[in-house]
Amino acid sequence: MEEPLAGVQEAVETRYSADLARRIVANLRRVMHAPDETLELCALCLFSEGHLIIEDLPGVGKTTLAKALARSVDLSFSRLQFTPDLLPSDVTGVNVFNQRTQEFEFRPGPVFANVLLVDEVNRTSPKTQAALLEAMQERQVTIDGVTYHLAPPFMVMATQNPIEYEGTYPLPEAQLDRFSMRIAIGYPPLAAEAQMLTEQTTTAPLEALTPVASAQEVQGAIEDARRVFVEESIQRYVVGLLRQTRGDNRLHLGASPRAGINLLRVAKARALVAGRDYVVPEDVKTIAPSVLAHRLILAPEARSAGLSDADIVRDAVEHTPVPV
Repeated sequence: MEEPLAGVQEAVETRYSADLARRIVANLRRVMHAPDETLELCALCLFSEGHLIIEDLPGVGKTTLAKALARSVDLSFSRLQFTPDLLPSDVTGVNVFNQRTQEFEFRPGPVFANVLLVDEVNRTSPKTQAALLEAMQERQVTIDGVTYHLAPPFMVMATQNPIEYEGTYPLPEAQLDRFSMRIAIGYPPLAAEAQMLTEQTTTAPLEALTPVASAQEVQGAIEDARRVFVEESIQRYVVGLLRQTRGDNRLHLGASPRAGINLLRVAKARALVAGRDYVVPEDVKTIAPSVLAHRLILAPEARSAGLSDADIVRDAVEHTPVPV
């Protein structure tokens, strides 16, 4: 009798997490005039314990989207504006000597938050960019030999301008690989843009945004996503997709094993949001461009031909046999 009851409980948790994602997306929609698929990817990244890079043109709402996601969930929030003179200690924190106690005490930096927004991540030096690596991968920060753990959930959201490179420091491949997903917002439709002009010139919707989910609910959704079942054929499908990119002569660098891990984590979150406790091939195919494209390095010939990294991923999805 215990087995059916366990199955019912699992189904209830799945429906609850799916409802949580819908609430978050609906809240984001109050501020952002972007496709629902784009807004849903933000929730998937949060539920899969990933990090998100938002790369798009200036003025389309990259920072607004990051702030809206942070305000939609009752989590602690910090914002960092990356500039050329920023130091690693400005990110992680620093030990300061207290003259009263005659001891050093640790002053935590902005990274000690549940959601960290890094504006214009490619504007600061590689040394400061690297200060995020340990936090993003291991959820901890080491200062003067002492390790401080970051409270879960922890998510880095970074923004980047893809057309202005003067005075910037492009993220190295090792750091790009730590971002689970890359998304773009794009320009809104005519009617939505007209409505946005009215909204933003009276009372900004972002200021009125209130949380629709607690930290406990988000952590519960993360735990639910971890328990989503993945059949062995789906795992082999993911590996086949990765190997398809590695064997593509249009690429100088294909997808890494870490990319496969992130792809499966996000696919499990997508299954959860769809109300399922198991992954299907469509979950992998749908989120593959957002998870894999930014990790690839195109060969010069592919760039000359006008191909994009997302085009290569779509080709890989098309040519990788789907398990039946």
